[in-house]
Amino acid sequence: MSLIPAFEVGIWNAWIFMIWLLIQNYTIRLVSKEVYQKAGEPPNIEPNQGQKITGYISVILWVLTTVYSIFLPFELGTVWFYIGLGIFLLGLIMTMVVTVNFTTTPINEPVTTGIYRYSRHPMYIAMILIYLSVAIASVSWIFLLASAIWLVLMRLGVADEEKYCLWKYGEAYRKYMNRTPRWIGIPGSERR
Repeated sequence: MSLIPAFEVGIWNAWIFMIWLLIQNYTIRLVSKEVYQKAGEPPNIEPNQGQKITGYISVILWVLTTVYSIFLPFELGTVWFYIGLGIFLLGLIMTMVVTVNFTTTPINEPVTTGIYRYSRHPMYIAMILIYLSVAIASVSWIFLLASAIWLVLMRLGVADEEKYCLWKYGEAYRKYMNRTPRWIGIPGSERR
């Protein structure tokens, strides 16, 4: 990991891992507008100042890291690349399963099946795994820093997201919160 980051255009660059976050997002958009709204900002609810700032930072970070990934070469043939590839594959599989869980759940019900049995926010976990995989496979301190910033932003955002889900789904979501850990764990135990 060098202090001055690599900056070269190439086919075997980090964009190969990052493209999957775009594909997942647009797959949900293509499936249905209602399903995308379920994943997006809640309608008729005005975000507070903190939520707006967090949202702006998230968009800026996402755009900057996505563009930077085009110029960030992988460290092919190194142990770092293979560790990053393994983490990426785990994140990719999680992303696919979560997308299927999300799109197959009726719009008026909270998503509680599949990976959502083990975490209330598996998409965030998958996204962090993909960011970490880029950081490791390319040996990039910039992506490692971006992963840390994403962790903070997600931590700030999930409480508001859960308040919205409680408002939208009521007691069904409260029961889900009580039996499912926020990040990852064993379902069935009482948690918050």
